[in-house]
Amino acid sequence: MVKHRHVSPQMAQQTQRHWQEGVAHAKEKRWKEAAAAFEAARQRDPGDAVVLLNLARACLELGRHHDVVTYTREARRLAGASELAALLEVRALTRLQRHAEARACLEALPASLRTSHEYWSCHGAALKSLNELKLAVTSFMKALSIKVDDAKTHYNLGLCFFEMGLKEEACECYRTGLMLGLEENTLHALGMLTFAERENCLWAEATEHLRKLHEVVEHLPANVAVQATMFAHVTLSDDPLHQLKVARLMGNTWRHLHHVERAAASRPAGRVRVGYVSGDFHHHATCVLMAEVFEHHDRERFEVFAYSHGPDDASVMRRRVQLSIEHFLDVRALSDQQIAQRIAEDGIDILIDLKGHTAQNRLGIFAYRPAPVQTTFLGFPGTTGTSEMDYIIGDPMVTPLAHAAHFSEAIAQMPVCYQPNDRQRPLPRLMQRADVGLPKDAVVLCGFNQPYKISSEVMDVWCGLLNDLPDAVLWLLDWHSQARPNLEREFQERGVDLTRVHWAPRLDLGDHLSRLSLADIFIDTWPCNGHTTASDALWAGVPVVTLSGATFASRVASSLLHAVGLDELICERVDVYQDTIKALAHDPMRRAVLRDKLVWARESAPLFDSARFTRDYEALLVRMHSRQIQGLSPQPLAAETVEAV
Repeated sequence: MVKHRHVSPQMAQQTQRHWQEGVAHAKEKRWKEAAAAFEAARQRDPGDAVVLLNLARACLELGRHHDVVTYTREARRLAGASELAALLEVRALTRLQRHAEARACLEALPASLRTSHEYWSCHGAALKSLNELKLAVTSFMKALSIKVDDAKTHYNLGLCFFEMGLKEEACECYRTGLMLGLEENTLHALGMLTFAERENCLWAEATEHLRKLHEVVEHLPANVAVQATMFAHVTLSDDPLHQLKVARLMGNTWRHLHHVERAAASRPAGRVRVGYVSGDFHHHATCVLMAEVFEHHDRERFEVFAYSHGPDDASVMRRRVQLSIEHFLDVRALSDQQIAQRIAEDGIDILIDLKGHTAQNRLGIFAYRPAPVQTTFLGFPGTTGTSEMDYIIGDPMVTPLAHAAHFSEAIAQMPVCYQPNDRQRPLPRLMQRADVGLPKDAVVLCGFNQPYKISSEVMDVWCGLLNDLPDAVLWLLDWHSQARPNLEREFQERGVDLTRVHWAPRLDLGDHLSRLSLADIFIDTWPCNGHTTASDALWAGVPVVTLSGATFASRVASSLLHAVGLDELICERVDVYQDTIKALAHDPMRRAVLRDKLVWARESAPLFDSARFTRDYEALLVRMHSRQIQGLSPQPLAAETVEAV
């Protein structure tokens, strides 16, 4: 509460009594009673700015964020610029996801009021939310210059560094924040630290922090709401029930939200309205995979909406998607609740999340239940953990019905593979190994997955393969400068000559697919497989050998291989994985047969048949919709094949 209150001479005795009641309630954190008392005081003296600010504080604690903005703005109108008013308003605007307004509010303060740690910390948070990362770093640095031991500021600075690709600096910030006693964001910071260490291939540290992460989760009660790095749990763990618990803890964040009002179902029977929610309608892996699905949608049966909350990169892919979707709406400036309200007004029948628990997701939209059927698809290989998501779209390989207990959603299976692919992606052009520095006659084992997917166990197996295959070389993608020296050190410690490890720079998709075709075998990682990376390899004609696990993320490459008819390359044990790779390395004739089969698969296999995929996908959506209009609750939908028309 505001401690120093200058009571106006005009304030009546009764107003003073309400004021004192409010202060007493606030001290005991009885925010509902405090708000009622301050509201009574405001009714009797509407011109007192301090009453308004205390009322705003109580409303903030009650989640009445729109009221906070109203009261703080009125207080500033009455009493002039105030850091306290600005900070209260910014907290509310942040929770309403009105980050540009939050920034403007802070920057409107005179320089004499921009002196506190809290000001610069809030300023940095607003800039980070607007993706102004360098400016955010500057503000967080100013905050730390005032209060160097603030754990949350170190944590927020780490988030900026991570998104800027400065993984080592991010790790240091997370460690500092945790050491200083970070409280509300401990699980998230520990997850980010673990993930950043894996990105940098600092395996000893990552293994210890992953153990701590599991320990923290194990001791958390199921009904608490937490922030967590779900991506770290899904990609680094092969325990599906652990993943489900973390997702549910995160889903608890939205359980207090009230559903938006949907229009009565008076719309005449006609096309099914399908809405996609994503921040990745630009040159992004999800959009690359989905592009032809959008184009193949049957417009006589489906009316398609896109709600884009991410950037417009002005790319060819962005324009392509905009042209293929009937109603493309840029909703970046809207809050979750406002977007949910718009979706409800649009009368969407099936709302599809394409982000899951990835960066900048807007899963909060789904908590408002703007559509009668809500499903998650493609963007995240795991459960959302929220009760407002009805279905997760998978297939018999990544989401077998026997794994139903691993998901908060009902499983809805595509008949072959859940992953769509764009047949319009570039075809590999002819290249020579000399063009990319690879030895002409070597067996090239390609491991182009991102560094966080490579563990010490994977490294042990790969180095064992190099020892057993003297004619083989390992070809890795040089994702970022901080991982490579650590990987090279690990190779040397295992006795591998670094001349047998070749590094490929990052290239655009066309050039990447062309050079990828020079590999002999794509060797997959576990417990998180290659996903888009593996389908790129298959498109380039390179056989993929994978190790299948217990989770969605560990079974994706198996699904891809099944969809091109190469089930023999799916392994259930590490020794089988090793033996399969060695057998292929010793058998150039078999590799040639597999390559020919994959070239043929571009035109004939289900994995690359976007028209067939869309037909099956639409049939699955119709099954969801049909259950809903019959008043039936979501249930697992087993794979069904749709006959070609």
